[in-house]
Amino acid sequence: MSRVLVAMSGGVDSSVAAALLAEAGHEVVGVTMKTFCYSETPGHGKTCCGLDGITDARRVADALGIAHYVFDVEEDFTRDVIDDFVDEYARGRTPNPCVRCNSNTKFRDLLVRGRALGCDRIATGHYVRVAHAPEGSTLMRGLDPSKDQSYFLWGLPADLLPRLLFPVGELTKAEVRTRARELALVTADKPESQEICFVPSGDYRDLLRRRLETVHPALEPGHLVLADGTVVGEHEGFAGFTVGQRKRIGGGFAEPMFVLEIRPDGREVVIGPREQLFRDRVVIEELNWLGPAPGPGRKVRAQLRYRAPAAVGEVRLLASGRSDGPDRLEVVLDEPQAAITPGQSAVLFDGDVVLGGGRIASAGLSASTR
Repeated sequence: MSRVLVAMSGGVDSSVAAALLAEAGHEVVGVTMKTFCYSETPGHGKTCCGLDGITDARRVADALGIAHYVFDVEEDFTRDVIDDFVDEYARGRTPNPCVRCNSNTKFRDLLVRGRALGCDRIATGHYVRVAHAPEGSTLMRGLDPSKDQSYFLWGLPADLLPRLLFPVGELTKAEVRTRARELALVTADKPESQEICFVPSGDYRDLLRRRLETVHPALEPGHLVLADGTVVGEHEGFAGFTVGQRKRIGGGFAEPMFVLEIRPDGREVVIGPREQLFRDRVVIEELNWLGPAPGPGRKVRAQLRYRAPAAVGEVRLLASGRSDGPDRLEVVLDEPQAAITPGQSAVLFDGDVVLGGGRIASAGLSASTR
């Protein structure tokens, strides 16, 4: 058995992960990461990473008889996650901060600090699986498709996989809660956190207003336009919109209108009917592979949003120059998909195996589907 560092957010999933490892005979050390300054945000104590989370994690650790530490990673988290979040919205894109946290701050920092505590393995409460074999480790979808969180982990450094454990990846959420109740853990019936941890107000524009300069194009008025450039309305800042959005567009149209594109250079938000949301070509950047990179012509399944089903597509390489794969690639989808959003993640799968992924740079239509 090994000495395992478990990331404990104060939720039921990480609580049960720690309990299962302790039951299996591992020497478990619990850690909660303090990621931002709670005093700067209203309702700060109630977030998954807030003060209540630290308290609940410590209570669970005490109940399990394991050590518990709090790591202050505010500086790294601000640089890797919050700054990126603000920068992406300022560019007219829609970021996914959980992906950034997992790809940068969380696992990387845990490994470094875990080694200082004598831990040779890292565990979390994510609903994913990892298969360890002499030839290498493979990341796979969680067994419960309704809770699978592999979408958020494509950015993990591949060399970390052999050191990772995901004890709840073989369980359903109901089974996790049942196990927590059997152990009388204080987190057994704790509701899941839905908000972005550093935006507990629920309105990310509050954060943008605080962190962007007083006058910034992303928060300045601009035009609502049709795809051909016809002006049909006004908006109060393109940072308040994302591709596929219907709210805040206003009425007066013959049919429901959706955000099709954001053009930050002209402060334009392009809108149109739902049928104009569909695209069948997606360009992906900031690539990361957890195994061999898929070559041109390979068929993959691409998941383009967290809750969206994966869509079948073919890989096309766009640029090269790096020894570990292309700088960008394009996936040509068999069937057009709605609301492919720049800034979000595109995760590529072979069955349940996570090949890797990247950030969506752009989406378009093939000539045959225009």
